[in-house]
Order: sequence, then structure tokens, then C-alpha cells
Amino acid sequence: MTRGQAHTLEGVAAALLVVMSVLFAIQMTAVTPLTGSTANQHIENQEEAVARGVLAVTAENDSLRPAVLRWDTETNRFPNTSRGEPYYGSNSSSTELEDTLKATFSGNGIAFNVNFYYVTPSGERRQERFYYTGAPTSNAVTASRSVTLYDDDRLYDDGWTAATVSSARYFAPDAAPNSHLYNVVDVEVVVWRM
Repeated sequence: MTRGQAHTLEGVAAALLVVMSVLFAIQMTAVTPLTGSTANQHIENQEEAVARGVLAVTAENDSLRPAVLRWDTETNRFPNTSRGEPYYGSNSSSTELEDTLKATFSGNGIAFNVNFYYVTPSGERRQERFYYTGAPTSNAVTASRSVTLYDDDRLYDDGWTAATVSSARYFAPDAAPNSHLYNVVDVEVVVWRM
């Protein structure tokens, strides 16, 4: 073997070592940048978890059911609203659910809506807006929790009333007229960054 062949073999071995080192280094590190969509997804996951937590807390401390049963039997709409419209971010006559959501999200650049979903006797699913801040953006997330209503559940209007859901013109109809079950209302919280 001549001296020139030895130098060529040494050069090829060195180049192979450098290429292998670079490949090993690339496999050991993440080359993808942290994109905006990854960061947005993380924030949306947090917002959804917080909204689920608010619903769980209000259900646990018995303030979710009064929000669902809040109904003015004289006007047949939510108290202190006009023409059956939802609360529009007003501070008047708020519920503990609203207060908890405002304390959690307001001031952080986060808006929310609260919708009630129920089933008609024919099986159709309908929506009733309870609290409306505005139209959600494309990065909105939702959390929901069900509240089961029975025929003898009393309505709430700044205190429990004598009227029951089955005796008043409540927004959700009796979905099961031949049973003690009145309806199941899904409380949905929609959360998004403004």
C-alpha cells in the first residue's frame, strides 16, 4: 500500500466519522420549532380543563342546578332579561355559575358563553342560550356537564319558588311525559381568547 492510498483511506474514514456524528446528533435533538399552533393547542387545552373544573365545582357546591332552574314564571323567560334573550354580560341578578365563570376568565382576555341543550319529546336536540358574550372565535373550546331534571323540581328566581318545571312554561319541555324524569339539560361552556 502506498502512502497516497493510506492518506485517501484516512480521509474517507474521517469523513465517514463526521457524517455519522452529524446523523447521531440530529437523531438526539428535536429539530422542529415550537410553532404557534402547538402553543395555541396547549392554551386551548388549559382553557378546556379550567372550564370543566368550573362546571365540576359548581355542580359539587350545588350552584349549577339553580342556574339551570332559574326561570321567571310570570314572564316565562330568564329573570331580568327581555323577550327570552340570554344574559348579555350583565351584572344584574347573576347566578353563582356566572360569578364563578367571570372570576375565572374575565380580566384574562378570555370570553365565554353558556348554552343549555335539551331534548324535545320527539327526540330533537335544541339549544337555549343562557349567557352570551359574543360569537366564539375559531380557537374556542367547550366543556359540558349534564343536569337531570325531574317533574317535581322547583324553579329558582332569587330563591326557590313554588312552581315546578312541569307546572310552568319552562324553556325545556317534558321529554318523558309518562315518567318522573322531566328532561336532561346539558350545560355547555364555550371559552375562547379575545
